[in-house]
Amino acid sequence: MDLKKDFYSSRLWLRRFSLLIACGLCFTLSGNLAAQTKPVHTVLIVDGFSNHDWKQTTEVIKWILESSGRFKVDVTTVPLDSMQKQGWNPDFESYAVVIQNTNNIHDLTLSWPEPAQKSLEDYVQNGGGLYILHSANNAFPNWKEYDKMIGLGWRSVDSGIALEVNDQRQLVKHPKGEGKGTNHGDRFDALIQILNPHPINEGYPASWKTVNTEVYSYPRGTAEDLTVLSYAYDSTGTKKMWPVEWVVEYGKGNVYNSSMGHLWRGETYPPAYRCVGFQTTVIRAAEWLASGKVTYPVPDDFPTSEKSSLRPKEMSGIVENE
Repeated sequence: MDLKKDFYSSRLWLRRFSLLIACGLCFTLSGNLAAQTKPVHTVLIVDGFSNHDWKQTTEVIKWILESSGRFKVDVTTVPLDSMQKQGWNPDFESYAVVIQNTNNIHDLTLSWPEPAQKSLEDYVQNGGGLYILHSANNAFPNWKEYDKMIGLGWRSVDSGIALEVNDQRQLVKHPKGEGKGTNHGDRFDALIQILNPHPINEGYPASWKTVNTEVYSYPRGTAEDLTVLSYAYDSTGTKKMWPVEWVVEYGKGNVYNSSMGHLWRGETYPPAYRCVGFQTTVIRAAEWLASGKVTYPVPDDFPTSEKSSLRPKEMSGIVENE
């Protein structure tokens, strides 16, 4: 018996067998991906100015959505040059979802030109989907229809109704002038608790832990045609419970608004964005806004009430800030 020859023959057979398995796996994965990419929803992210790291926020959100195989994402950046800005008026109607990622909380001279504001209003009125991403609900206190679209936002104590969740899981309204303006304590690992069932949170646990997030106390606004989806206990500030996610009906369209999604200057793909619960919610909220339905499954590694769940930092391909 030639043991050496038999040894190498066995290794060759194993390599060929492994190659067949790998080819089969690739075929299966490509088939699943092809199934996921139908239909593809078109998304437009609007960015250009914010007190947060809006450039990286756009990059990561685009990656999250496109990696799901369900979206094609474009980006439009509001020009800062006054002449160029006046000609900036995106074709919102060409998109199933618009993600608003601008914030002028510290500089009200930064704005959208009025024609673009009217275009967004008409887009949502006529059935478009609008995603208000984290600090975007801090923006545009002087834009009346924007206040109606977002429902609640970062506003002064004299700027509208604030909603709180009491121990009986009921909404408590604080009228204009009562309580405080919107604020938040330190970021912490918050327990997100479902208040109202919705296609976005269907299949979620009743509560799940996210990480390094901000819970807005006294979120204020018109609070019209609004449904609170989830809330959290503000353990680092007011020691009360406040809405975290809500949806608003505006004309024939829908708006999703949430305080989740904080990405500050100097951070790179931070834990708040690596959270499986946050990423899943971004995808499912965008899908619901686009189609009124949610097909993206709740992943096996979704957080529980006891344990958070983070995706590897290397997974996104986001590079360190210089």
